[in-house]
Amino acid sequence: MLTFKNFNIADWFSFYRIIAAPFLLALIWFDLQLVFTWLLLISYSTDAIDGFLARKLKITSPRGSQLDSFGDQVTLIIGLIGLFYFEPNFIKTNIVLILIAFIPYILQMIIAYFKYGKSTAFHTYLAKLSAMLQSLFILWSLFFNPEYTLFYIMIIIGLLETFEEITLIFMYDNWASDVKGIYWALRDKRRLKKK
Repeated sequence: MLTFKNFNIADWFSFYRIIAAPFLLALIWFDLQLVFTWLLLISYSTDAIDGFLARKLKITSPRGSQLDSFGDQVTLIIGLIGLFYFEPNFIKTNIVLILIAFIPYILQMIIAYFKYGKSTAFHTYLAKLSAMLQSLFILWSLFFNPEYTLFYIMIIIGLLETFEEITLIFMYDNWASDVKGIYWALRDKRRLKKK
């Protein structure tokens, strides 16, 4: 996945999110919240750009999907670390609800690694909506203050998305990318392929 041979333009946008991570961590270390938040916004923006380019230029690939998912995971973790550092009171107040949302996500990752040897890259509609809400909530919290309505919506959509991902893992014997959701998976011929 991280071999640079034949990287296309969309892959490089995905890779940007990975190489930006240590710089974002350094900004947290030096307590530079505003700079961190603006650069995090750029990282989140590349997530929209790489997918658009891959579809527009017809350069989608399993490697690109996996690279995109890895970049998403890294950016989410960095965003959460920033939120934990810059908004500790919010985290302490809502730690139980955060864990209720986060534990199924970890479980989903473990199931995927046991079954496929790598993380999923289904890129469902729910996953895209969940990622957008997470990005919006984290950025809003860091630029302004945590917004509870957005927080609750993000938790609900995140849980629904995680349970859909777990269901899809059990539906697909082989690793597959770019599945829009359970409805589309039921009609996906890749799901019926044997190992």
